Amino acid sequence: MKVDSGLAEKIKSGSFIVTGEYLPVASCDGSVIGDTAKSLNGSLTAVNVADNHFGIGASSLAMSFLFSQAGLEPVYQIITRDRNRIAIQSDLLGAVSLGVRNVLCLSGYNHSLGACDSASSVYDIDSIQLIAAVKAIRDEGKLLDGTEVSGEFSVCIGAAANPNLQPLGLNIIKLGKKVEAGADFIQTQAVFDTEVFSKWLEAARSEGITDKCSVLAGVLPLKSAAEAEELNEKYTDIQIPEAIIERIKSAGSDEAQGKEGLAVCVEIIEKIKDLPGLQGIHILSGGNESIVPDVVSAAGL
Repeated sequence: MKVDSGLAEKIKSGSFIVTGEYLPVASCDGSVIGDTAKSLNGSLTAVNVADNHFGIGASSLAMSFLFSQAGLEPVYQIITRDRNRIAIQSDLLGAVSLGVRNVLCLSGYNHSLGACDSASSVYDIDSIQLIAAVKAIRDEGKLLDGTEVSGEFSVCIGAAANPNLQPLGLNIIKLGKKVEAGADFIQTQAVFDTEVFSKWLEAARSEGITDKCSVLAGVLPLKSAAEAEELNEKYTDIQIPEAIIERIKSAGSDEAQGKEGLAVCVEIIEKIKDLPGLQGIHILSGGNESIVPDVVSAAGL
């Protein structure tokens, strides 16, 4: 089935891709999407709409629809942490009915890391099973229980990867499983150690993974050294190098640290953007969406 999305077209053509991120907050004011879309439009191929990333926020499905209405192509994120397979498949059908054409399949961080720690995790299926389920609906027209789906379920399927996880061999095996399950594109977690990322990308390329899907490297413009230290403490699978933290801290004021964080991000992009096997950059906003156009401009993307 031909996938009717700008992101899918760029993947197919081999064009360099730039995506960004929007983190919905606990708000009923959908009008903010119009302003955000206006500020990001022209800079990005598509914008990821996070699914209760740091806590309870407005629905990724609803916000994705509003972005599409505002003229900026969304990547609808769906995590298996909060829903069973019934709710997930129902939401996917609803999303495509509303015109959403890209979906990122994730397992999601445990609730104890901030998204309402009193809640119970579901994890009825994992991210690889979710990818396979989306592909089955798209390519075979069937839900997991065999129910036939009417209408065209046209979506570009995405997955996430963490280049920092060791051992590298097992990391690449898991990545390969996501691609074999049906991922059309991969967005990585934030890159801070370019040497580690380069080795991961080369390993993925050697296994033929980059020939089967588009790989976009995640980058994060840090607001401050304090933010970096908090991320290191909270998410052990990220780990920002101490040298970067000290560099940002030495900048002085909060404003100066933010500028230095942006400079570090741009330098990382410049080091990795031409690596063989990389097709794009994914700018993680950390909830500071206004910084995304600055990253695009400063890095010449």
